[in-house]
Amino acid sequence: MKIIVIGCVRFSHQALKQLLSMKNSAIEVIGVITRRQSKINSDFCSLEPLANANNIPCFVAEGNDQLPMARWLEEKSPDVIYCFGWSYLLKKEILNIPKLGVIGYHPAALPQNRGRHPIIWALALGLKQTASTFFLMDEGADSGDIISQRFVTIENTDDAGTLYQKLTDIALEQITEFTKQLATGTLTKYPQNHLHANYWRKRSVKDGEIDWRMSAEGIYNLVRALTHPYVGAHCMYKNEEVKIWKVQIVEDSTFTSNIKNLEPGKVLKSDGTTIVVKCGDGAVQLIDHEFNDLPEEGSYL
Repeated sequence: MKIIVIGCVRFSHQALKQLLSMKNSAIEVIGVITRRQSKINSDFCSLEPLANANNIPCFVAEGNDQLPMARWLEEKSPDVIYCFGWSYLLKKEILNIPKLGVIGYHPAALPQNRGRHPIIWALALGLKQTASTFFLMDEGADSGDIISQRFVTIENTDDAGTLYQKLTDIALEQITEFTKQLATGTLTKYPQNHLHANYWRKRSVKDGEIDWRMSAEGIYNLVRALTHPYVGAHCMYKNEEVKIWKVQIVEDSTFTSNIKNLEPGKVLKSDGTTIVVKCGDGAVQLIDHEFNDLPEEGSYL
C-alpha cells in the first residue's frame, strides 16, 4: 500500500515518523507534501528534513494552488493519502486521486466541534472531554465518514501542551491500527450524523485578550487554551500587549471574600515575580508572564 503524507505541524511530523517505524513490507510512504514556513501554524513543523533523511520524494507547497499538487500526486499514484495538519480544504481533484481515499484528522468528538482550533476551543470552553478522530475526507470540513475515534478526558490541570501530547499519543496508536486495516482490506467506517454537527469558527486576536471582568475559571481556561505550543493569551498594560502563559485561581476563600467590593483588573498582590489580579468573581495569580515591569499592588490592568 503506497501512502503519501500531507502536513506541516508537529503532529504530522510525529505521524510520518510513526509510519516510517512500521516494519511492514506491505506499507510504503512514497511521498510527502509539506511547507518550508508558515505564518498561520503556531505548531509549524516542516516534513521536508525527515523526508530527505529517508530518501522520500517531497513536494513543497506554496499558498493554496492545488493544481501543481494534484499533478505531482497523479504522477506518484498513491493508494491512500494521509492529510494531517493542513490549513486548507483539499479539492476534489486531489480527493479523487487515491483509490482508498484521503484520510484526515480532527482532534475533536466529531460530528460535534468541527472547524477551527479544536484544542484551543475545547479548553477555552471548559469541556471535560474531547476525542482523537480520523475520517475519510470529502469536500466539506471534517464531515466525512469516521474510521477511528477514541475519546480523551480533559483534566482541569491540562493545558494546550499537555492535551496536544495526550491526543498525539493516542492518535499514533490509531494510525498504526487503521493503516494495517487499510492494507488488509479490513477497515470499517461509519457516517457522521450531520444533525449533531456544529462548527467552531476561526479565532481572532481579540479572542485571546483577557477581560478581567471574566470569571476566574474563564480566565484560567483561556490562558491554558492558548499557552505553548500556541500564541499565548494576553492582557493590555500601559498600552502594550503582554503575554500571559500560566495562571492559577486563588482558592483562599478568606482572601476572596474580602475583595468582592474591588474592581476587576486591580492588582491585589505583587511579590516581585507574580501578581494577583481581581477578576469578575474572585482572583487569579499570574505565574508565567512577559511583563517588562511588574505592576505594583494597587495598580490596574
